[in-house]
Amino acid sequence: MRTNWLGWFVAGCAIVLAFALLPTLTRSQSPHSNHALGDPWWKHAVIYEIYPRSFQDSDGDGIGDINGITSRLDYLKELGVDAIWITPVYPSPQVDFGYDISNYEAIDPQYGTLADFDHLVSEAKKRNIRIIMDWVPNHTSDQHPWFLESRSSHNNPKRDWYIWRDGTGPGQPPNNWQSWFGHSAWTYDEKTGQWYYHYFYVQQPDLNWRNPEVRKAMYGVLRFWLDRGVAGFRMDAVSRLFEDPNLHDDPILPGLNAFGDPNIEHKYTQDLPEVHDVLREVRELVDGYPDNPVLIGEADEPNIQDLVKMYGSNDDEEQLPMDFQLADVNKLSVPEFRRLLDEIEFNPALGQPYFFFSNHDQSRTWDRYGEGAHNDQIAKLMATILLTTHATPQLYYGEEIGMRTTTPTRIEDVKDPVGRTGWPKDKGRDGERTPMQWNSSHDAGFSTAEKTWLPIPPSADRYNVAVEQRDPDSILNFYKHVIALRRQLTALRSGAYVAVNRDDEDVLAYLREAGQDSPSVLVALNMTAEPRTVSFKLNGFGISANSLTVLLASPKQGKTELPLKEVQLDPFGVLIATVK
Repeated sequence: MRTNWLGWFVAGCAIVLAFALLPTLTRSQSPHSNHALGDPWWKHAVIYEIYPRSFQDSDGDGIGDINGITSRLDYLKELGVDAIWITPVYPSPQVDFGYDISNYEAIDPQYGTLADFDHLVSEAKKRNIRIIMDWVPNHTSDQHPWFLESRSSHNNPKRDWYIWRDGTGPGQPPNNWQSWFGHSAWTYDEKTGQWYYHYFYVQQPDLNWRNPEVRKAMYGVLRFWLDRGVAGFRMDAVSRLFEDPNLHDDPILPGLNAFGDPNIEHKYTQDLPEVHDVLREVRELVDGYPDNPVLIGEADEPNIQDLVKMYGSNDDEEQLPMDFQLADVNKLSVPEFRRLLDEIEFNPALGQPYFFFSNHDQSRTWDRYGEGAHNDQIAKLMATILLTTHATPQLYYGEEIGMRTTTPTRIEDVKDPVGRTGWPKDKGRDGERTPMQWNSSHDAGFSTAEKTWLPIPPSADRYNVAVEQRDPDSILNFYKHVIALRRQLTALRSGAYVAVNRDDEDVLAYLREAGQDSPSVLVALNMTAEPRTVSFKLNGFGISANSLTVLLASPKQGKTELPLKEVQLDPFGVLIATVK
């Protein structure tokens, strides 16, 4: 690949310049334009991640399935969801619960059939809900026919579809590369006398993306699902597609990880320049389909400079790189949130931000940001950040009802191989994958099975859809209100983002500005356990008003009109208001 070094030098300079100008930015200087009729659907969508094993079981076997998702589409429509990202439902040995794929162009029988999937797409379309598939391009299952052929002999035509190398000596792998899930990233194959590479589990051999036949086959997978009506793909582990062909050892870092291995820097096994060649090819492919299919990238980049690269130098790669930096703040820090929101809002690529706080690999928001006494209120505060900033938001199933992480207490109960390998330092990801809590009945309305694949948390009696639908002050109804405001107000849907009261380290506040003909929206979030009184001076932002009109507040405000010079916020209080 020919690296566009000049382009990235200019981009870096633009980042520095943008931050230098931040304190003086006004409506006319915002880098993002307001909503236009030509905006693609994904720019203003609310996307909802479903872990299909845990969303709804339709056949009583204790495992969620596709027909279960279809049966809950009306709930998702009422919530305000525009698209569903479904984690893998392809045939799989389920070593990594679907991320070890043995057939990319079929549905695992435990989830249903292709006919069930087509029915889901059709029913979702009737409700204006799109379906996004999870594309896993980095690796297959070791039971995939491609790998079975590759493993059969040195001269098999598919041998070069995977990464095979000789060791450095008897019983010694080719180098020191480590699996993300513990221990060496190389496994010895007795039959052929070579080692194969796997960034993740032993059962997940990496594809060789330097082989044009691999690219052709994997692009065929994308066409297969696009032809069935999917609206795009979340691309798993996309930054790991290439490895250093010279097999340089990764640098060793101090200390040991949860698996007892030395910490290393994955310098030669991720973010290689060739990744961008593939992303451009994939973008060109999906752009050939109607209705703007979207590419959501599991970028997991360490800083804004690397994240920005995933958009491409000419907006020709991912439309929505997932912003893990914001997701992983893991504390209520106003300066940190303000800094990260500024960084992505003023990114030199002008790329659309994509925010989330929970997913199937992360402990739930309710636990990570809660402080024990005000977790429900903090859940509403986090929902406000997610749904009122400029980004396309992603919800994780159950986040909208305050589901909590319920980690196994015994190793014998652990299903996730990460937890079995890393116990007790790393107890795995089962805790954030427990079944959706629909009501207070048996199995929380998720299933009729005697035993579900993961146990129903004790919190399901209180935190479930049925209970919260009846409570006007519930987390669920708060989500519904904010999503509705996002749809109704031009400022929240597509207005520019501008931080205000930038010196305040307790209250995060920002304006969403929609232009002269629509009211601006002020969002204020008290990130402390103490009441705060805030004064807002907005003259510098072209606003001459002295008061604001409350749209939504939690806890509720006693008045609908508040003076800008004296806004009172309760502990972890949320305020969304219009100001002219």
